[in-house]
Amino acid sequence: MNLKDDLSKILIIDFGSQYTQLIARRIREFGVYSEIVSHKKINSKLDKKNIKGIILSGGPLNVYQSNKVKFNKEIFKCNIPILGICFGHQVISKELGGKVKQAKHREFGLAKLKKLNKSKLTNNFFNKTGINNVWMSHTDEVSKLAKGFKVIAKTTTSKFSIIENRFKNLYGIQFHPEVSHTEKGKIIIKNFIFSICKMKRNWTSKNQKQALVREIKKKVGNSKVICALSGGVDSTVVAKLIHNAIGNQLTCIFVNTGLLRKNEEFQVVKTFKKKFKINLIYVDAKTLFLNKLKNIKHPEKKRKIIGNLFIKIFEKYSKKIKNVKFLAQGTLYPDLIESRSVTGSQTSKIKSHHNVGGLPKKMKLELVEPLRLLFKDEVRKLGLELKLSEDIVLRHPFPGPGLAIRMPGEITEIKINILKEADNIFINSLREHKLYNKIWQAYAALLPIKTVGVMGDNRTYEYMCLLRAITSEDGMTADFFNFSKDFMQVVSNKIINNIKGINRVVYDITSKPPSTIELE
Repeated sequence: MNLKDDLSKILIIDFGSQYTQLIARRIREFGVYSEIVSHKKINSKLDKKNIKGIILSGGPLNVYQSNKVKFNKEIFKCNIPILGICFGHQVISKELGGKVKQAKHREFGLAKLKKLNKSKLTNNFFNKTGINNVWMSHTDEVSKLAKGFKVIAKTTTSKFSIIENRFKNLYGIQFHPEVSHTEKGKIIIKNFIFSICKMKRNWTSKNQKQALVREIKKKVGNSKVICALSGGVDSTVVAKLIHNAIGNQLTCIFVNTGLLRKNEEFQVVKTFKKKFKINLIYVDAKTLFLNKLKNIKHPEKKRKIIGNLFIKIFEKYSKKIKNVKFLAQGTLYPDLIESRSVTGSQTSKIKSHHNVGGLPKKMKLELVEPLRLLFKDEVRKLGLELKLSEDIVLRHPFPGPGLAIRMPGEITEIKINILKEADNIFINSLREHKLYNKIWQAYAALLPIKTVGVMGDNRTYEYMCLLRAITSEDGMTADFFNFSKDFMQVVSNKIINNIKGINRVVYDITSKPPSTIELE
């Protein structure tokens, strides 16, 4: 589903970089609409009507893999400003007559960029000494400039780190301005959008709401929709958005998997039935899910079992509603990135998401995923635009498979109950100490490890509880939250003293990458 076809936009041509979605996000942060399309889908008949600028992304390939890199260089004749980033920078040089070769010295991580010439692209980017720290990630480099290009900046090992052909509005940069590690990297993107492409701000939460409502109405028509409701911010925003678009044509189906947080099922029913007045079917499927997951330890199998069972339940209950054609889900852009490339480019699969990778190939219902091209922060802003309360909008993300992926190894009802209590203590403690809204996501996990402890002069042999709390902008990268020692002691003591089955608490201090936010 396209968000809007008639908005002026920056088009991002994706070559499979894990950072492509960050480029889109940075552009939207400036209030400008952007779209991502695979390099495989670009041809000479590109609809130039509303495209004000083009960005070529990075990617895992090299420019000499002509059998894999399909790119129509006729795009350079469109008279549209083009910015190439990393691999995109190399594509511009190669296609226009320059040379690219394998670098003698690979660049990964921070590098010092030195200014050589002025450019609209780098206005206010460099410090007073003409130096800036940038994030590099490349093994190939431009070795010879194409005709008409000049060097704007270099590093010690990459002499063509920023290049431009001012007269043709073509720009190339070897580093990644979209990642936070590049100092003032957003300024590069801002300069390209406004100074070079002459864009005007056109993308707000209000725009999103209006565009998505129109798209939903157009796609659904007079058919009915069932919504995969979890009670989290994503599915709640989806439900409210679709309800605004089609009213009582929407029925939400809330499945209690037995893998929800403590008392979550009661809160969801109360909110949707009494407050929102949205049609809601409540399905108690705890026993069914637990039986299907019995003796299953592999995380991918868990995810796919849960995902497939979800869909079967939706299909079953959809038969009770006439004219149901669509299934709505709260799938976000990072979900698609980790499961598969949204554009069909060569990205690496990290894990299956219950509402992405685990779906049966022959699903009987069509998908409606209005949030699939949005980031979490955009979803929250959209939720506020839909008049949802801050308690709902600012709620921490909760994975579709629920507690199943916060419990490595075998799932049992006893372990679930232990985990629910531990998670509840942790989250309530965050709220009590006014830390909840400072954290992107926090949770307790139950590790498949028992350790010896001493409680009341008696030996215990119980589970280990892991706590995780991270800060993030978009969920694509994350750092652990630095709690005080006093707070950690308070939480640890509460968990151990109040929950039979846990005698040890640990805190996860790994970032993303190398780890993911969830354990499985």
